[in-house]
Amino acid sequence: MPTSTTTPSPTAAPPPTEPQAPPLTIGCDAIVPDAARARLQAIIDQSAQHFVWAQDPQTADIQLGQGGLATSTPVGAWTCVLVAPFLTADDGVTTAELTAAWHGQPNGLLAAHPLLVSPDTLRVLSVLWGPAAATVHTAESVALLPEAEQSGAWAIIPFDELRVGWKVLRLDGISPLEKGLRGYPLQVPLFLSSASHSDVLPSLAAQLAALSNRDEARMTIVAMTGTTALARLTAYVMEKAGMTYPARDIGPWLKSADIVHISNEVSFTPDAMLPNDWYTMQFLSNDRYIQLLEAIGANVIELTGNHLNDYGRDPLRHTLDLYRERGWHWYGGGSNLAEATRPLTITQGPNHIAFLGCNPAGPEGDWATDTEPGSAPADYGQLVAQIRALRAQGYLPIVTIQYFEQYQYEPTPQQVALFRALAEAGAVVVQGSQAHQPQAMEIHGDSFIHYGLGNLFFDQMFSLPVRQEFIDRLVFYDGRLASVDLRTALLEDYARPRPMTAEERQAFLQMIFGISPQTILESGSAAGTPVAEGNRGPQERRCP
Repeated sequence: MPTSTTTPSPTAAPPPTEPQAPPLTIGCDAIVPDAARARLQAIIDQSAQHFVWAQDPQTADIQLGQGGLATSTPVGAWTCVLVAPFLTADDGVTTAELTAAWHGQPNGLLAAHPLLVSPDTLRVLSVLWGPAAATVHTAESVALLPEAEQSGAWAIIPFDELRVGWKVLRLDGISPLEKGLRGYPLQVPLFLSSASHSDVLPSLAAQLAALSNRDEARMTIVAMTGTTALARLTAYVMEKAGMTYPARDIGPWLKSADIVHISNEVSFTPDAMLPNDWYTMQFLSNDRYIQLLEAIGANVIELTGNHLNDYGRDPLRHTLDLYRERGWHWYGGGSNLAEATRPLTITQGPNHIAFLGCNPAGPEGDWATDTEPGSAPADYGQLVAQIRALRAQGYLPIVTIQYFEQYQYEPTPQQVALFRALAEAGAVVVQGSQAHQPQAMEIHGDSFIHYGLGNLFFDQMFSLPVRQEFIDRLVFYDGRLASVDLRTALLEDYARPRPMTAEERQAFLQMIFGISPQTILESGSAAGTPVAEGNRGPQERRCP
């Protein structure tokens, strides 16, 4: 029986494959810090088919370092900062003084403060400045702050290793805590370079933005201020000199912040008049005065003040409408008790910030009710629970308390105990909003406590202490409180704070930093006598 056969059809040969180019090698020059090196290696590991690590940068196809070729492509910068223990009154030095100290010839302020660095920072700066003198000491990063606090040394650390126990010192008047940084001498530019593969540098550079340790998109500046009361002589001066006159000298400190906090204690009405009695303790602001708050960039209003309902509750309802129209946020008070006690949460980039506040001092008519507007009465059990819940959700709580007024620099033992308890509950910042006279501050664990900032815009001029003011610029970076930048001012003309002179600031900070909340707590008493708010010294002149 015949059998069938199948003739196989011809099979097309597969096309020849192009030989795959070997991955390019990448290495780091000596100036690249370990952290940037590690970030680069992590990126390379994710692109193993294109790039591999080279231990010797001299033989690598691509180098990360200082550049030097015409085709070198910038990929960011590594920023270091000169720091001192937080309770340091000095504010900065020149680059010439810093490099002289590096080479063993300290002068000026650095003659009294040896330099500390980590081994990695020593290596990086030695490439930049040359070998360090034996007077520059090294310690592991985690040991630098304890060593500086014990020895009085200053340190140079990477920007992203900042913590609230450090004070950032200016170099040539420039602070890395301000945005728009230019010409800062401790910023090392990083470049990709290749003599033979420059065509791949732009696409590779786009993947390396994470190499920088100071990214202003990951930085949030919060300007915290003391008492604002646009009434009495402050209002009179505004009527004569202009609505924005009080901000003439310190406006840039506020407008350059991302979040501008104002503790405005006085409600607005469209028909508020200047008072006949310049000593009155009943306050009301004309709607036109809100132009001052607009001019300084206010966007978070604290409502824990004692005078919100001095003329009934309708002015506060109207005031909340004004804030709402401007897109401003508020906390510590509101249209009813539920709103007054609700935390305000704000997210900017990786920074999740929460504001909470209350008014334990009253008066009772100032407090919000279930149906009426006012400030938030104090319920510390609820407040602690809110702080803990917010921390669990990834928020960094700022808590402000309208505490019982004391015209003294020292907080009371009860105030110290309360503010520390709120910090221990998870608040990263605890501040007193009650203080017309500024008070002491401390670092408690990883939290910043400032017992009172003093006034911002308020007409008290009867003594030097009530004219002294703090503006605390809180710098959040990459999801944590990184630094506190203290600005100091002195009130003039019953309305206008001006930056303190260098001599005024030095004396003021030394006095404030010399007060120990721990000693006050242990002693069970504090100097000074409680004074009713607004009580005037006999030396004050109250006539316009």
